[in-house]
Amino acid sequence: MGTLSRLTLIGLLILPVLVGLGGCGKRVKYTKPGHTSAARHRATMRSYTVRGKRYHPTYVKVGDTMRGVASWYGPNFHGKMTSNGEKYNMHAKTAAHKTWPMDTMVRVQNLDNGKSTVVRINDRGPFVAGRVIDCSYAAGKELGLDKTGIAHVKLTVLGFAGKIYRPTQKQKAEHAPMPEVHLTDFGVQVGAFRREEGARTYQRRYAALVQPPKHVIIRKFIVDGAPLYRVWVMGFGSADEAKDFIENHNIRGGFLIRP
Repeated sequence: MGTLSRLTLIGLLILPVLVGLGGCGKRVKYTKPGHTSAARHRATMRSYTVRGKRYHPTYVKVGDTMRGVASWYGPNFHGKMTSNGEKYNMHAKTAAHKTWPMDTMVRVQNLDNGKSTVVRINDRGPFVAGRVIDCSYAAGKELGLDKTGIAHVKLTVLGFAGKIYRPTQKQKAEHAPMPEVHLTDFGVQVGAFRREEGARTYQRRYAALVQPPKHVIIRKFIVDGAPLYRVWVMGFGSADEAKDFIENHNIRGGFLIRP
C-alpha cells in the first residue's frame, strides 16, 4: 500500500493530450466504464517512462498468462482519474497493468490461497519490481489481498473490450485460434471511384487478399458536389504493416489513412 502514489501518474501524462484539459477551470471529461475510445487506446498503447524506466505496452491474445505479485489500491484513489480516462471506482472489479491493453479482461488467481476473480484493466501500474497487477479494493477483497496486502498470482487473458471470450462448440471442435486484441485503425486507401459499382468491384478484389482482422470497407464522400466512393483496407497493426501492404501489392496511388 505504501507504493500507491504511482496510480494516476500515467493518466496525468497521457490524458491532457486526449481530453483537452487546457487552461484552468475546464472540467475533465471522464469516459464511461468499458468504453475506452480508439484515440485513448492508441495513446495508452504508446511507450512511456516512469521513474526512469521505459515501459512498452503490448498486444495479447486470449489464453496468454503472466505470473508475479499482486497488490491492491482503494480509498485514497476512489473517484480519481485512471489512465484510460475513467473515474476509479474501488467497488468495481478493475485493475492496473503496466503493458496489457485497456479493457482487457483478466482472471487473477491467488496462488497462495486458491481464490480467483476477474478484472478489467483500466489503468497503468503497479510500478514496483516484481508486481504484475494492482487490483481494485473489490477485486483484492475477493482474492484475500485486503488481509495480506500482496500475493503471488497467475494472470490469464480472457477477452477484450470489456467482454469475456466464450468460444462456440464449432470453434472448439475446429480448434479455432484464440482471438487477439487489435486496437489500432491503420488503413490503406486502395482506390477512389465516382461510381459505386467500381468501388464494389475493388472491395471484392481486396477482400479476397486479406484475412480477419483486416477487412475492406467503402466510405462515401461528397467532393465537388458529387459522390466519391473511397475503398479502404483496414485493420493493420502499425503504419509499417500498412506501408508493406501497399508495396507488396504494388498499389499505385495507395496511401496510409487513420480515420
